[in-house]
Amino acid sequence: MALAKRKPNKWPVEAEEVDVALIGGGVLSATIGLILNELQPDWKIVGYERLPKVAKESSNPWNNAGTGHAGLCELNYTKERPDGTMDNAKPVQINEQFQQTRQLWAHLVEKGILGLPETFVNPCPHMSIVTGDDDVEFLRKRWESLRTNPLFAAMEFSDDQEKIREWAPMLVDGRDPQEHIEVTYDPTGTDVDFGSITTQIFNYLDFHGVNVETSKEVTDLKQNTDGTWTLRIVDRGEFGGKKSGEKFVRAKFVFNGSGGWALKMLQKAGIPEVQGYALFPVTGAFMSTDDPSVVEQHKVKVYAKPPVGAPPMSNPHMDARIINGSRSVLFGPYAGIDPRFLKYGSVLDMPKMIRTDNVGAVLNVAKDSIPLIKMLATMIFMTPAQKLAEMRAFAPKASITDWHMIKAGQRAQIIKTDAKGKGGSLEFGTEVVTSADGTLGAVLGASPGASTAVPIVLDVLSRCFPDKIGEWEPRFKEMIPSYGEKLSDNPERAYEVMEHTAKALKLAGPAKTQG
Repeated sequence: MALAKRKPNKWPVEAEEVDVALIGGGVLSATIGLILNELQPDWKIVGYERLPKVAKESSNPWNNAGTGHAGLCELNYTKERPDGTMDNAKPVQINEQFQQTRQLWAHLVEKGILGLPETFVNPCPHMSIVTGDDDVEFLRKRWESLRTNPLFAAMEFSDDQEKIREWAPMLVDGRDPQEHIEVTYDPTGTDVDFGSITTQIFNYLDFHGVNVETSKEVTDLKQNTDGTWTLRIVDRGEFGGKKSGEKFVRAKFVFNGSGGWALKMLQKAGIPEVQGYALFPVTGAFMSTDDPSVVEQHKVKVYAKPPVGAPPMSNPHMDARIINGSRSVLFGPYAGIDPRFLKYGSVLDMPKMIRTDNVGAVLNVAKDSIPLIKMLATMIFMTPAQKLAEMRAFAPKASITDWHMIKAGQRAQIIKTDAKGKGGSLEFGTEVVTSADGTLGAVLGASPGASTAVPIVLDVLSRCFPDKIGEWEPRFKEMIPSYGEKLSDNPERAYEVMEHTAKALKLAGPAKTQG
């Protein structure tokens, strides 16, 4: 197969030889590193993280809302067709994917690779809330169309404020008893500490000979004539310090799981598959509280409908969190504009991304996204009173003095050039990019990435190691029982697999579909 675009051979021939190089110390690199180590313990796998510790960007629990995205509460995943029926393909797909991720976690707990489930995942019901005639009708139809699916069989619906109070008192306390609100409630939802998962996996891998070097930044890579990749790695020293020293590593396979940094590395690699891609960075912040009087009143995650045209990370939600055994509640997000591709990135990330092959798409998206950009800019300058007003749509008795602002992680949404190479579109989601010869894999985009880490990794492996998949499939089935199946098509099988996973992870069990 065709190799990537060559660069002048100015690098030394001497380089450390490895089978797999992982770029980035987040949950995706941890997941693929673990699975490959389980499949091929004879392979030499190394990883490189530019920060002093792993899981300090998007995988860090304070940089995301910890939602185990399963399509239970995210209303933007469901589309209403022109005839008024519900298109639930997306929430069903995402739920199927999250089931696979949960199954791997259960397997890792049973093997002792991950510690006690409560150190990284906890039961946390997922709710959706709407007001207004149109949205009320939307939510009711969404629930009716989902409840016969085995993956959503536990979901309940109510427009009774007293029933809603049982599930989430803060949603009702102080609200006009005559106000018409409707909610769905699913007890199988979860709160996830992706930072804990990432750290635990890397600790296990380190003990088993897979070294992840921190404060080491991959600054460039080029493909050699034999198809391997040579990576230039710079020692960053203490974070914020000057770069000092460099080394070179030659890898047979490279996985780029560095979040917003991934596009920069793919552009440096020069693979044609990334031509026409660009990124649209969006920053965010949450209001947070650990005040016991608030935390004890809210132990669910509640999502509302997002503003029209808003990115998925702008869905307003009030989330219970459990981090390091301590409870808190987040509300937000308050999105904004920042040219960095990572929270600890550079203000030059966005301008340096521009290429002749993607400039048309960037300009087209900028033109079409003026309302979105205005909305994001408006959020930056929201007053405390405006922020409180948004919060009180969820919790009418909320007091701004109980909360403080924290900055969330950076999200880099995908911009793709159209087939004609001129226009472009802004894509919300995650996307796998691999080189034609299968020696380089990467993931671009944002939500629901971490929740769907396992199917993302399986996609990368199937594209990059097609000759090994047949050999690996029995192991896949051991680690991920629903591998190759669609649980939503088989209620009994779905119940069996979900019940086993729930017991292993100490989570709320599934409900059987009725009739």
